[in-house]
This record gives sequence, C-alpha cells and structure tokens, in this order.
Amino acid sequence: MQIIQQILFIVLAAGSILLFARNVKKIRRNILLGRDEDYSDHSGKRWRNVFLLAFGQKKMFRNPLVAVMHFFIYAGFIIINIEVLEIVLDGGLGKHRLFSNAFGGLYTLLIDAFELLAVLVLLACVIFLARRNILRLRRFRSHDLDGWPRSDANYILITEILLMTFFLTMNTTDRALQIRGYENYYDVGNFFISGFLSSPLSTASTATLVTVERTCWWLHITGIFAFLNYLPYSKHLHILLAFPNAYYTRLDPNGTMKNMPSVQKEVLYAMQPETAPTDATPPAKFGAKDVFDLSWRNLLDAYSCTECGRCTAACPANITGKLLSPRKIMMDTRDRMEEIGRNIDKNGEFKDDNKNLFSYITVEELRACTSCQACVEECPVSISPLEIILELRRSLIMEDSNAPQEWNAMFSNVENNFAPWKFSPDERDKWASEMES
Repeated sequence: MQIIQQILFIVLAAGSILLFARNVKKIRRNILLGRDEDYSDHSGKRWRNVFLLAFGQKKMFRNPLVAVMHFFIYAGFIIINIEVLEIVLDGGLGKHRLFSNAFGGLYTLLIDAFELLAVLVLLACVIFLARRNILRLRRFRSHDLDGWPRSDANYILITEILLMTFFLTMNTTDRALQIRGYENYYDVGNFFISGFLSSPLSTASTATLVTVERTCWWLHITGIFAFLNYLPYSKHLHILLAFPNAYYTRLDPNGTMKNMPSVQKEVLYAMQPETAPTDATPPAKFGAKDVFDLSWRNLLDAYSCTECGRCTAACPANITGKLLSPRKIMMDTRDRMEEIGRNIDKNGEFKDDNKNLFSYITVEELRACTSCQACVEECPVSISPLEIILELRRSLIMEDSNAPQEWNAMFSNVENNFAPWKFSPDERDKWASEMES
C-alpha cells in the first residue's frame, strides 16, 4: 500500500511540475514578443527594489492595516512552503515528518510558527473576501472586473482558506495520533494550535483519525499542485512575477517620458535646417499598435498586474467619470498577448488576425489620460500603464493623424511657427515693442 501511494505521489508531482514548466515557457515567449530593451544597469539599485518592493511590500504600507493582512498571506505563501518541502519529500520517500529528527526541538517551534501563520492567513482571506463581496469597495465594483477577473480573486481566497484548513486539520489529527503512539506517528512535541484542537478528538477512533489525517494530507498537497498550475491563468501570477518586475523596474524619476531621438532630431532640423543630413532615414514606425511594438518590459508589467485597482482608484480621469481605467489597460494588454499566444500555438507562428491593441482599447480611453503618473505612483509592484498609453497615443497621432481638431491646430502651429500659438516667429517680440510705445 505504501509503495502505491509513493508511485501515485511521484506521478502527481512530476505531472504538475512539467505542466507548470510548460505554461511558464509560454508566458516567457509571450513576454518576449515585445521589443528588446536593456535593463542591465545599476544592479545594486535593482536588488534594493526587489527587497523593498517585492519582499518588503513597501508601497502596500501606505495603508498599514491592509498591508499587515496582505503580509500575513504573503509570508504564509513564502514560509509555509518550507513545510510543503517536507510534505513533498515525505510523499516521494514514503516517510512521515522527515525533518523532525534533523531539526530536533526546533521542529516543534517551526510547526508552531507555520500554524500561527496559517491561522493569520485564514483570517486575512476571510476579511478580504468580505471586503470584495460584502463591503464591496469601489475599486472592486468596477466593470473592469466583470466576469472571470472577479471570480478569479474569489477562487484564490477560497482556495487559500481550504489549504490552511487542510493543513491545520492534518496537524490536529496527526498530533492526536502521536499522543496515542500509533505506528509511524512519532511524538515530535506538542503543537501550540493543533495540540489544543486535538484534545476534543480523544473519543474518535484511531481508524477515523488516520483516514482524516491522510485525506487532509493528500488534499493539501494536491491543492498546492493544483494552485501552482492555476497561477499561469490567474492574476495571482504576480506572486511569482513581482520579484523580476521589481528588479527590472524603471529607475528614471517619475514624470520622465521616453522621447524618440528621431523625432527630436526632426524638430532640431526644422529649427536649424542647415544641420539636417541629406541621407536621413525616417523611423519605420511611431508608437505602438500591437504588443509587438511595446517593450518586453511593458508586457512583463501586464502579466505582473495584481488587478488591485489602486491605479484606477487614483486616476483623476476615472474619478471624474471618464472611460479610462489604467487597470483595464493592463488587463487588455495581457488579454491581447494571450490571444496572440493561442494564435502561435495553433499555427506554429503568428498569423495576422486583423486585430491589434486598438481592438481592445478605445481612443476615448487613451485621450482621457492626463499623463499625471498617479497610476504609476500607486502601483504596489511598480507597473506603468502610462507607458503603454503614451505609445498607443503616439501611434494614433503620428501614424494615423488621429487627434482632436484642437490638437491638430496646435500641431500645425508648432510645425509652422515653432510655438503652440498662431503667431509668426518674426512677430514673437512684437509685444515688447508695443509696451515701449
């Protein structure tokens, strides 16, 4: 019987890991659909961002209460994985509590810490479920989340509650079996929480306890493997991508916008024609129409989006009732990437589907942006919806000449008069002479 369980576990573990690796490979391919950009500079600052933004969740602590609850879930995910490692080794080797002998008395302290974290994670998930579905905060009521995104967030929280419940139940019945001295359930010391919960189980039969303990063990580890393979289809992929996203975050001061050197040169040539080269070649493309025209860093942003809505809640355009939602910009970019990925999977290469990012994002949304950087400032994992918005607007204006009439008048004045106003450059100092008279 034991050897059959080992074989089943090894097949489950190997299949889960291989499937996860396959999905990660697809996500990497989708991210690399974007243009290449170099982010190899200032490694010291970048590692600092990893520790402050990803590990330390620095931006989350603007709201201390929510940050602490989120930290419980985050710490539970990171630290309880040590316990998962033991479960994996137990399953593969046919052992039970493999680390108990190696760690001695420290083992009981570790399990106590894991159980305390499990309780905190469970409570935090219940509170977050209530915030989303009972209190219904404004940023969670947005139509951006209609359908799958809203369900996805609830599924993850419910899964976390179930996993922590299985873990605590497994330990509680395990401790009850240790007290009875049942075979293979060696006494490793009293667990603070599960030891207390095991007291009412004194009347339960040993067979029942073993059945419950083994069932919860299998449900717990199977749930973790299932969760692992759910991540690539969920916004909770940010659990993993927050770390590279923090490392590759932009180090330029907020408000710095990327200009196209070729366009800057054209302006210089217009003002100083004598400096213009005779063999200058224009850029192949201005701005972005599809994900291929964005940088890989923009696409990593899209996959790292937590859909928390802090960017949209801070957006002045959205607050005043305009259509723009920075969260939706990131979700739409990710959806387009996924669509292209399915196209490649089906055809072996990308076949033109007569779609682009403008099939997802409207001109009205893009024009509502004030470029104020509020969305960038608020994002807990340093995502920049603004970069994508600016690239799409650049394409609209410079590729398609698609701009409001007021903007076109200004562009014409800049082109002809080198200023936004409809005055000849020769008359620019006329106001001074009029003051003298």
